[in-house]
Amino acid sequence: MTNPARNDILVRPGTVEDVETIHAAILRLGAHIGAPEEITSTADDLRTYGFGEKPSFSTLIAEVGGEFAGLCLHFPIFSTWMGRPGVYVQDLFVEDRFRGRKIGERLLRRVARECRKDGGVYLRLSVDTDNETARAFYERLGIAWSSYEQVQKIVGDAFVAFADAPEDEGK
Repeated sequence: MTNPARNDILVRPGTVEDVETIHAAILRLGAHIGAPEEITSTADDLRTYGFGEKPSFSTLIAEVGGEFAGLCLHFPIFSTWMGRPGVYVQDLFVEDRFRGRKIGERLLRRVARECRKDGGVYLRLSVDTDNETARAFYERLGIAWSSYEQVQKIVGDAFVAFADAPEDEGK
């Protein structure tokens, strides 16, 4: 017997018409993890870089009964060690009222299937270190913490200075 609660969930590719909804979800994700000030993107940024001439990312949108329920924002990556493509999940968000319906799992499985269809062999993401619920969710799905890697980043003014430094600097 089919589960009617699962049958009313639609997962579809995000479109430019979804940009405001996608951005609002990212803002709620930032608030959820206690870092709303970290979100400096705008809906126009998402429109330009996700739906412009050379998209930098793709999205999947989950809807329940036609209502936005969640999203997965992702982009292709490549492992030189494995010699194969993969996918990086940048943002996974499910509205509070739709949690517990396996929407996040469905979004991740759909991204993994699409990646696999294109020859991909892995999925990578990072988790806020204080988000125990998310860490447990990923572990339950078999998406394990990597003990041999650590995320490093450079942003803002430091990134601009680094990028704009003369190439011979440091010699």
